[in-house]
Amino acid sequence: MYQGFRNILLCLLPVICVLNTQAQQPELDACNITWTRQSRSSAESMPCGGGDIGLNVWVEKGELFCYLSRSGAFDEHNIMLKQGRLRVKLTPNPFENGTQFRQTLHLRQGYVEISGSKGPLQANIRVWVDVFHPLIQVEVNSNQPVKATARYESWRTQDRLLSPGELLASSGYKGSTIPVTAYHDSIAFHENQVLFCHRNRDDKLIFDFTVQQQGLNTIRSQLWNPQRGLTSGGAMWGSNMQAAGTVTGKYQNTPYTAWQLQSRQAARKHTINVLLHVDTINWHQGLQQQIAAAAGSSFEKTQAWWQQYWDRSFIFIQKDTNTVEWQASRNYQLFRYMLGCNAYGAYPTKFNGGLFTYDPVFVNKAAPFSPDYRRWGGGTFTAQNQRLVYWPLLKSGDFDLMTAQFEFYRRALQNAEARTRFYWGHAGASFTEQMENFGLPAASEYGWNRPPDFDKGVEYNKWLEYEWDTVLEFCLMMLDWERFSGQDISKYLPLIESCITFFDEHYQYLAALRGGAALDSNGHLVLYPGSAGETYKLTNNSATTIAGLYTVTSRLLELPIADSTRTKLQAFLKRIPPLSFRNMQGHTTISPAQSWQRINNQETPQLYPVFPYGMYGIGKPGLDTARNTWLYDTDAIARRSAVGWKQDNIFCARLGLTKEAAYYTLEKLKNGPNRFPAFWGPGFDWTPDHNQGGSGMIGLQEMLLQTDGKHIYVFPAWPVKWDVHFKLHAPYKTTVEGILKDGKIVKLEVVPKEREKDVVVMVE
Repeated sequence: MYQGFRNILLCLLPVICVLNTQAQQPELDACNITWTRQSRSSAESMPCGGGDIGLNVWVEKGELFCYLSRSGAFDEHNIMLKQGRLRVKLTPNPFENGTQFRQTLHLRQGYVEISGSKGPLQANIRVWVDVFHPLIQVEVNSNQPVKATARYESWRTQDRLLSPGELLASSGYKGSTIPVTAYHDSIAFHENQVLFCHRNRDDKLIFDFTVQQQGLNTIRSQLWNPQRGLTSGGAMWGSNMQAAGTVTGKYQNTPYTAWQLQSRQAARKHTINVLLHVDTINWHQGLQQQIAAAAGSSFEKTQAWWQQYWDRSFIFIQKDTNTVEWQASRNYQLFRYMLGCNAYGAYPTKFNGGLFTYDPVFVNKAAPFSPDYRRWGGGTFTAQNQRLVYWPLLKSGDFDLMTAQFEFYRRALQNAEARTRFYWGHAGASFTEQMENFGLPAASEYGWNRPPDFDKGVEYNKWLEYEWDTVLEFCLMMLDWERFSGQDISKYLPLIESCITFFDEHYQYLAALRGGAALDSNGHLVLYPGSAGETYKLTNNSATTIAGLYTVTSRLLELPIADSTRTKLQAFLKRIPPLSFRNMQGHTTISPAQSWQRINNQETPQLYPVFPYGMYGIGKPGLDTARNTWLYDTDAIARRSAVGWKQDNIFCARLGLTKEAAYYTLEKLKNGPNRFPAFWGPGFDWTPDHNQGGSGMIGLQEMLLQTDGKHIYVFPAWPVKWDVHFKLHAPYKTTVEGILKDGKIVKLEVVPKEREKDVVVMVE
């Protein structure tokens, strides 16, 4: 049973608040990853990155390899292109077989260090990415002069037809019989640099194909098109290096051509630079400007950025590195590092691998494709997956990382509203569950064999049809972002209001088509047909839709909005139908909907009113009903799992079920099947599985800290035997740092101090 310790806490705080928050970092260095054996393949790579660039770094057969990725590098088909592969070899080679070897990811400073020796020859390589410039640097230092060869390797040297299985890299063309060609890059030497780029062919864009397929040609000029003219690529150069011709080869399943730079003479120091640039206008000019700006690159400034990143928040469990609890908290830091590598991307971190995918054959032997491949596409975004990557950033205080996801929806608002007006003649933004980066449904999900009389605005897809409500999670996320960080969200309010307007107007429109009344006899909307996740289909009054609309509308009404908007929202709030309930094993439980036609998937949307929408939870009415849903709903019981996007650990934490929350969270955050322990997956998606990492992070945070309005609950689902040192964020620009040791609280610091009165400490 939980006990509140508010009064004891208030007595302790004057003493314990004097502890220095910044002296918290000794545990982080223990989380560094060190390997003393070289890698067998890219599957044994290590992440490194910064800004919006990610590298897979590994040493294989004495040579350094890096896959290069940058946010927003989408081709004509919305495939997220790797920006090539860097290979570095030293002569004489201190990394040849039989040498001493060490490779370490230094989390605190955000770089990878590689050292090796063979006989008297010793060398050290530092690989890092500048947070403030799109620049990758490989710095070689040796105790004897060596020569360096740097290769830029590309597999996109000629046009080629994608195989049917490979179309999943596009996702929009998945299942299509249309021939799809992957187009070649432009690569050449220029004044001892290697210049490389992929410019989208404006007559081959999947945007145009999608608009045509979905019957939107007459409003094409109204639609935002981010693909036109998009060019991605960069330049490679090195100190004391000159062009040395091209060679060809094959890595794993993929032939490549390499453009080589070699040092003019042996030296003890070499620096190899790769700058990546993505733009839609004047790409070459922009590249040169970026190269000039990168002359001011500073490793020290990047180190300082990473230090403040780690100072924001952390969770360190136990000190015994042999325990699964310590392993889970270490992997929490590793995954948060991977998220930090796309802090400032033009596009959100992708759920299906982020910036760190590698040769797909090592994920699935049936996928012998190029390194550009990932299942579920690159420029196709799936809302229920993306949300789990971004929810944990609130409590970790990584507010700056969240704007890429918010801007994704804000940019696409124009298209979402245009399609609503075109198809149904009313207002509001219709965002589908799986859509391209320009805001329209992926062509494959819209459907290849649609009946001629099927609603033109609905995806002809048994998984996704009528699933409009997933955008509401991002609306709530924006509202929470404002509440946590104090940021102005005025530019996002039109988006949130438009999403609400869609549900109000669309379901009145559908009801009026069926009969003479737009509302039911109680004055409520009839949310039919709808969907509860991808699981309960053709629903009437889905729990996910009701909870989303109720929570988002209620939260909007708490903001200082215009009187006319307030009146409209208050009226809409009254039109939202209540949740439905059902009796399961003799207990009242939340029903996934009032009714449904079939069950497709294995989600548990009847618990979405618990997470993410927070209608039930610690300190709130109806907690027993929500717990009964977890304990007695036979559908929920059958679907329990810790794999991928499953969120049972989060449900249990929100319900105060400590034992269960601990079990499922440890299952999520324990070492994955790959050499780098936070490369989970593929789960339901791909490797690295960012859904598994994100949901694991959320669960661990919720076990430690939950909030309801201004109330802050500390240790609401935390095993008292787990020693922990944590710092997390709460609403109203608040941080809570605590240390629990041997079952006793030895530190609890709340900033600002006036928020101490809102804290309730809970222990078993």
